[in-house]
Amino acid sequence: MRVSRLRHIPGIGVDVIGDAADAAKDPDMLRLENLDTDLRPPRIALEVTRTAVEDDAANSYLPFQGHRGLREAAATHVSRLSGVHYDPATECVSAAGGLNALLNVLLATVEPGQEVVVCDPVYAGLVNRIRLVGGVPRHVPCTPTPGGWQVDPEELAAAVGPGTAAVLAMTPAMPTGALLGPSHWKALAPVLERHDCWLIHNAAMERILFDGNRPAHPAAHPALAERTITVGSASKELRLIGWRVGWVVGPSRIISDIALVGMTNVVCQVGIAQQAVAAALDASDADEDVAAATRVWERRRSIVIRQLDGYPLVRPHGGWSLLLDTAALGLAPGEASERLFRRGRVAATPMTGWGPSGDRYLRLVFANEPTDRLADLRERFRAAFG
Repeated sequence: MRVSRLRHIPGIGVDVIGDAADAAKDPDMLRLENLDTDLRPPRIALEVTRTAVEDDAANSYLPFQGHRGLREAAATHVSRLSGVHYDPATECVSAAGGLNALLNVLLATVEPGQEVVVCDPVYAGLVNRIRLVGGVPRHVPCTPTPGGWQVDPEELAAAVGPGTAAVLAMTPAMPTGALLGPSHWKALAPVLERHDCWLIHNAAMERILFDGNRPAHPAAHPALAERTITVGSASKELRLIGWRVGWVVGPSRIISDIALVGMTNVVCQVGIAQQAVAAALDASDADEDVAAATRVWERRRSIVIRQLDGYPLVRPHGGWSLLLDTAALGLAPGEASERLFRRGRVAATPMTGWGPSGDRYLRLVFANEPTDRLADLRERFRAAFG
């Protein structure tokens, strides 16, 4: 019998497909189901990690809020992208990965029964965390167009009301690759002020942008600087997935509460990983490192789009994944996933539970397979769907 807090929290589906692909032990299987990448982390992060293994100070719970070097690097990083100065001592705390950081933020900002505005479709893990803290997800449609996904700024702002605790924004969004920008921040600013709400900026992929797009941090809007909480992670941009290091940067009036939640929740972060992440964030070539990786991912995205020309795909403008509209093929996402797995040797995750519109989409992750292995994707789809 489930406790009540789990009653409306389904799984995310990724684990089911990933476990099946692992069990198949088929080297020909295309692994498009999970947000992994085969691109190596920054060299400096690997070197610093190896050194930390022999450092007794890295084998400690302390400091609970994260090593000073990591907090300084994270605060400087967010300050640079937002144009707002953040004090690492009072306006930054580390976490055991981005999603742990996000859960800590939600626990510190959302009362049971309050709404959290999110776009739709959306990563199920975000929705599940809103529900886990007792919040209510309020979905705003992200509309597929020939040029990609679009979120109407006024519709996003209209979703904020007296029962809203926060808007949870991600750009580029997962899994759509949709972008939010200055027009959305301008529309949100007055309603967040009116209803005294937070803007939680999930910045896990904010520099993984295609088609010449540039980061647009919400705190750069003057009216949002004191309302924006930035949740960052080393997993995507820095490819440090196994390091499990994230951070939260924002006004001191809320960071102290988030720090308290973090100490009550996971307590501390991976000791041998923190200085490596700090070094990667601080490196003189940090931006070029992310840009070089992004160019690879953008090429892979373009290959998938070319390979599947004529199939109902929606073009992403950033991130690691794109969506296939299986309803347009006359199939449920689960059936499409099963056909691809069995007939095409492609592992892909159905988006059941990923927001109200998720029941019509299949997610394809293009970050983990090199271009030569994507070259026969069309033949694999033909084998699956005829």
